[in-house]
Amino acid sequence: MRHDEYVEHDAVGLADLVARGEVTATELLEAAIARADAVEPSLNAITVRQDAPARDRASRPLAGPLAGVPFLVKDLYQSQRGVVSNNGSRACANAVAAEDDTVVTRWLDAGLVIFGRTNTPEFGAKGTTEPEAFGATHNPWDLAHTPGGSSGGSAAAVAAGIVPAAGASDGGGSIRIPAACCGLFGLKPGRGVVPTGPGHSEFHHGSAVTGVVTRTVRDSAAMLDVLRGTDPLAPPFVFADPDTGYLDAVSRAPRPLRIGVQRLSALNDTPDPAVLDALSSTSDLLTDLGHVVEEARPAIDEQQLADDFLVPWFVHVASAVDDLRAGGAGTSDFELDTLVIAAIGRTTSAVELEAALGRWHTHVRALSEFHQRYDLLMTPTIARTAPRLGDYATSSLERLAARSVLSARLGRFIDATGTVTAAILRNLSWVPYTQLANLTGRPAASIPLHQAPDGLPIGIQFVAPPGGEGLLFSLAGQLEQASPWRDRRPAL
Repeated sequence: MRHDEYVEHDAVGLADLVARGEVTATELLEAAIARADAVEPSLNAITVRQDAPARDRASRPLAGPLAGVPFLVKDLYQSQRGVVSNNGSRACANAVAAEDDTVVTRWLDAGLVIFGRTNTPEFGAKGTTEPEAFGATHNPWDLAHTPGGSSGGSAAAVAAGIVPAAGASDGGGSIRIPAACCGLFGLKPGRGVVPTGPGHSEFHHGSAVTGVVTRTVRDSAAMLDVLRGTDPLAPPFVFADPDTGYLDAVSRAPRPLRIGVQRLSALNDTPDPAVLDALSSTSDLLTDLGHVVEEARPAIDEQQLADDFLVPWFVHVASAVDDLRAGGAGTSDFELDTLVIAAIGRTTSAVELEAALGRWHTHVRALSEFHQRYDLLMTPTIARTAPRLGDYATSSLERLAARSVLSARLGRFIDATGTVTAAILRNLSWVPYTQLANLTGRPAASIPLHQAPDGLPIGIQFVAPPGGEGLLFSLAGQLEQASPWRDRRPAL
């Protein structure tokens, strides 16, 4: 199968071709491998290639709703038995997984053919994908720019036409940010919809979830139909299945909705004008489709929300670093930024951590009250188009200061000048809209409705109340029909 034929179909379409006998799983895999070989020298999206076992799998009978479709998983949390889970870090070079994660099992049961793992920042800690261990991933729309993060390798691979869909995860925007940067659709499921077993109960106190990035809405819906559902080895939630599948929701237009629009953020009151223009155009389109759109925002202290997002994250990184050190990893196996975050995490008291986690309910309540008045919250997905690679890298001066403090073992003083806090807030300033859905456990989606004058994609985010995945798919399907993006592809 030629590449131009291969990319004309999404995952659902490719699976249909296989089911009807018009193409084989082996032919699809070879098309995907050929495309990866052609663009990987430019992209650097894939950290681990698994061509040989994939070819063996493709040659055997496959069953499931997506049987025969080539697929890539994210090299973070999506563990495969017998395969190293690098997590974007040198420290995990020997971390061979003992078992498949539940999501990997469900992807395999759906008939997908996994042939690689995609690049991610160290421990998924940044909104760009530039790990020292594997090098930066480039955005297919402009190779000088980032594809976003932390699912940047997956997004770059899908946007470049290697696969129609790829595994992703989202603990602070890591599905939606790269979807916006790469012109893809990305839906973060709500808390408890997709299980995290068998080795974990929840990731990051329930704020991090697994999903995919795709070119079409129906692919994401079909994937969530595959992933959703309770896993008895991954408490504490019992998931209530929707009455119909998410794929059915895509072709079902939503009722007229009341949508509140937030333009600015306390972390960034000057978004890119192209992003605000895209938000206004989306408002006009929604109005034309019969929805009521008005400016409104949840009564949330966004600076406090940022702090409450960061404090548990710092503690989590400190715990991860200490665990890996106990297993033999050395200081040089971690990036400097990771060591700084871990040092701050170790100085956080149990009382401070408990207070931050306790305030998550304050944000839940505020968003719940907003959703009593509005069906959906609409924002830009990110405050600008995809940054250039290196735009948010730690400066030489910041790195020198951090090394001095770490070498003196003065972790409790590491941010005495506020330098680290300023750097972190600088990194959050271009992605100020996404963390709310994570802390509150709400489903949220980035829809690739627009492009900036320079051609870079622009995503628009919608946040729904609990159980709102079907509503998001219905609205996204309606917008996809009204303003199609599927044929917009990078020239790479």
